[in-house]
Amino acid sequence: MLIWGGMQLRSVLALAGAILLAGSGIAVTATSASAAPPPTPSPSLLADAGAALRDHMTAIKGSAQDKFTVYSSKKDAKGNGAVRYTRTYQGLRVYGGDLVVRVAADGRYTGSSVGLAKPLSLSVNPKVTAASAKLAAQKAFSGRASKTGSPELFVDASNGSPVLAWETVVEGFAKDGQTPSKLHVITDASTGRVRGSFDEIETVDGTGNSIYSGPVTIGTTATATGFSLVDPDRGDGRTCDLNNGSSTCTTFTDADNVWGNGTNSDRASAAADAHFGAAVTFNYFKNVHGRNGIFGTGAGVPSRVHYGNQYVNAFWDGAQMTYGDGEGNANPLVALDVAGHEMSHGVTENVVPGGLTYSGESGGLNEATSDIFGTMVEFYANTASDPGDYDIGEKIDIFGTGEPLRYMYNPALDGVSHSCWSSSTNSVDVHYSSGVANHFFFDLAEGTGSTSFGTSPVCGSADPVVGIGREKAEKIWFRALDTYFVSNTKYVNTAQPSNTARAYSLAAAADLYGECGTEYKAVQSAWSAVNVAGSDYCPTDHDFSIATSPATVTVDRGETVTTELSTTVTNGTPETITLTASGAPAGATVTISPAEVTAGESATVTVSTDDSLGTGTYPITLTGTSPSARHSATFTVSVRSAGGCAGANDNDVAIPDNSTVTSTIDLTGCTATPSATSAVEVHIVHTYIGDLVVSLIAPDGTAYVLHNRAGGGTDNIDNTYSVNLSGESADGVWTLKVQDAANIDTGYLNSWKLSL
Repeated sequence: MLIWGGMQLRSVLALAGAILLAGSGIAVTATSASAAPPPTPSPSLLADAGAALRDHMTAIKGSAQDKFTVYSSKKDAKGNGAVRYTRTYQGLRVYGGDLVVRVAADGRYTGSSVGLAKPLSLSVNPKVTAASAKLAAQKAFSGRASKTGSPELFVDASNGSPVLAWETVVEGFAKDGQTPSKLHVITDASTGRVRGSFDEIETVDGTGNSIYSGPVTIGTTATATGFSLVDPDRGDGRTCDLNNGSSTCTTFTDADNVWGNGTNSDRASAAADAHFGAAVTFNYFKNVHGRNGIFGTGAGVPSRVHYGNQYVNAFWDGAQMTYGDGEGNANPLVALDVAGHEMSHGVTENVVPGGLTYSGESGGLNEATSDIFGTMVEFYANTASDPGDYDIGEKIDIFGTGEPLRYMYNPALDGVSHSCWSSSTNSVDVHYSSGVANHFFFDLAEGTGSTSFGTSPVCGSADPVVGIGREKAEKIWFRALDTYFVSNTKYVNTAQPSNTARAYSLAAAADLYGECGTEYKAVQSAWSAVNVAGSDYCPTDHDFSIATSPATVTVDRGETVTTELSTTVTNGTPETITLTASGAPAGATVTISPAEVTAGESATVTVSTDDSLGTGTYPITLTGTSPSARHSATFTVSVRSAGGCAGANDNDVAIPDNSTVTSTIDLTGCTATPSATSAVEVHIVHTYIGDLVVSLIAPDGTAYVLHNRAGGGTDNIDNTYSVNLSGESADGVWTLKVQDAANIDTGYLNSWKLSL
């Protein structure tokens, strides 16, 4: 049984401009736009965001091999702007590399959303051929295939960690022989394993009992002979009749502008429901959220009815809605919440480049977003025959039992959805992980406990929630999606704690209604009520916050670096703050000037490093203490060797059975004394690292064993080794030696780096 799905990992086509890293600066270039690009960005906003991106490469996890392309841009009523970018790495599309840069009305950088945990650093040379990937994709297709596209090599960072992969699209029909299918198959370019797949066609499966919307007003166009179902007020969205086929679709026409009779005996009745659903969804996003239709361009959504023969399905294919007629061609699936849910997928995939990744928690957020806005469309329509509620799919009777598909007020009522977040939420089907966000939204809008829509329980010992109403809740969720979410946003994210729905919806609430106001605190409570915790808090006394800019800096050993430590009043009146530092490594000295400030003022933090300080990354804790509060921020110093005393080799070297191979890095001319904590970063792809002995050979021939047949059956070596090289001369050629000491398993040296 098919249930409502979503489309992801789509190549981003709508491009308005590109930013290419060029040495220490950036260059802006124009690119062509797709047939339906996002609204044209403001040139001044693009310039401000481009400068912010250049100055905050650490925050957006940028590398020298990255290229950033503007996807969309917008300003809010206060003049604050947000620019979305897609990313390529060494010319390859990076799925999961999208980001948002936000700037204030005066052009100041105010923050960013990014899905990567660290800058990209990987080989772009596939070990698996395109032909092999194509074959794997064809094997993964379970219906009747008619066409297989050419595999595209790209970087799959959808889970925050990058993997070189192939994406192959297989087109045809699903097992039922009627549902079109565009299956995207993702294959690991190093191992050949299928990492996952998704179908570009989003579907809903069920049995309708009636024509749902009743008497409605719909937009039509007058013709020489009567009227046609083309809506001139909503981008010329048209509704057409497939005549129970799958290709030719004839726009409905009528002599008297009265469409259908409310039953399936008139083919125009289903058309009226579909046309109404498209119009209401268009109006909802435009009038409530200021979005110019599903695509953001003012273009209408085509609706195709009477698809196939006894086709118990409806689907969204990224460009249009298609509805079947159900069992016996008697029950068209044209219910309003079907239309609202599916077209909201269209909004999500046009707002976030590539959409929210359709697996795990981000996939759950994808589905929940469609449930949330589909429900709000139903409330917005306010029809007597289908009044708003928080039951999903209640009209189409998908199970044949009269029960809805999902319950937002208590998702667990369906027996499979998660009402509360747990460590297993990331591992369940996206239609079940969606329950956490659905439950959150209901609690935020309506509150917990007994409501007129159903009883909403809290998770564990969470406090009850007082709802703030649908109007505020829907605006908070849309702003979080529109301004903050990136493709791999999750509920809980240990690798990238800021990239969560809780953090982003709180930021949206602060933007709209103020930080720590009633609405902000309701968002906090609603997430806590579904067991999604956070470190955010709201003060009750005189209080402040502290932050560093930049938060991470890189310094050569023996040099000095600074950062600005700013303080902001968050509650009450400004107090005197005493500033201190802790956690500095031996060989580093931290000074703060001035050592005392009044909340709202800033200080300069200076870190001086000695030649003896080892290379590496050192977090330093900066603490502010006032009479009423105490807060800390982490400032990270990345220490590198002096110029010419670090290097890398990205050339692949095959490691056959029972053989020894080498790879070199030439540091000739380096005069610095190597550190006692020199770093050797090694990446080896191998099916059994218990076979391997890995050593670093100094220019004088001294060997330092890094790995000696440890790890048993573990695959691959991806490790950074700290080595005491203080007794060595840096000048000369350094060698990494890899010995395979057994039979059967093989692999290759992917890359290695040396920093003395």
